[in-house]
Amino acid sequence: MTIYPAIDLKGGRVVRLRRGEMDQATVYSEDPAAQAASFAGAGFRWLHVVDLDGAFAGRPANAAAVRDILGATSLPVQLGGGVRDMATLESWLEAGVARVILGSAAAKDPDFARSACRAYPGCVAIGIDAKGGHVATEGWAEVGEMTARELALRFEDAGAAAIIHTDIDRDGMLGGVNVEATAVLGARLTTPVIASGGVAGVEDITAVREAGTIEGVIVGRALYDGRLTPAQALAAAG
Repeated sequence: MTIYPAIDLKGGRVVRLRRGEMDQATVYSEDPAAQAASFAGAGFRWLHVVDLDGAFAGRPANAAAVRDILGATSLPVQLGGGVRDMATLESWLEAGVARVILGSAAAKDPDFARSACRAYPGCVAIGIDAKGGHVATEGWAEVGEMTARELALRFEDAGAAAIIHTDIDRDGMLGGVNVEATAVLGARLTTPVIASGGVAGVEDITAVREAGTIEGVIVGRALYDGRLTPAQALAAAG
C-alpha cells in the first residue's frame, strides 16, 4: 500500500485545513520545496500536492510553489486544485507532474474528465470529495445530490489512474479514516482507490491496509503534528 504525504498550498505556504474550511488553516511551513525534500528523504515514494487557492478560484494559484516542489525532488507528484480544462492539465504534465487530479471538473464536466483520462492514460486521477456521502465541488464549497459511489462508477471504464476518496467531515480532524465507505468503493471498482481524510495514527494506516481493497492513503496533519512519524507510516503500510 502506498502512503501519500500531503502538501496543501495556500498563499505559497504549506497548510492543513479542518473540514476544508479555508479560515481554519494551520501553517506548517513557509517553504514547500523544503517540505517536499524532507518527505523524499524520509523514504516516501509519492507526494500528494493540492493547490487550495486554485480549487476555490478554478485556476492554478500556487504555480510557483508547485514548480519549486517539482524542482526539489524526483518523487512523482499527484496534483489537484484548479484544473478545469485540457490546457491546464497538459501544462502541468509538461512541467513534470506525474498525475493530475480532476475533482470539480469530474463532477461538473464529466465529458472533459473522461477525455482527459483517455488522452493521458495513467496520468489522470479522479478526486471525489464527499460530505455526508454526497459529492462536494469548488473547493468543497458546494455539495450536490450525487453520491460518491455514483460519480466513481461513471468513471469506471474511463481509464483513470486512481479514484481519490476524501471524507471532508474527517479531513484534518484526526478522527480516523472512513475505512468502511472507502473500502466499499474499492470493492465495487477495478480502478485503484486511495483514501483521504482523518488519519490520526498507525492504527488508521493498518486499518486501511487490512481492508484489502484500498491502494493507498493520504496522510497530512498526523505527520505535521508528530502523531505519526514517516517511519511508522511506512512500516504500517507494509
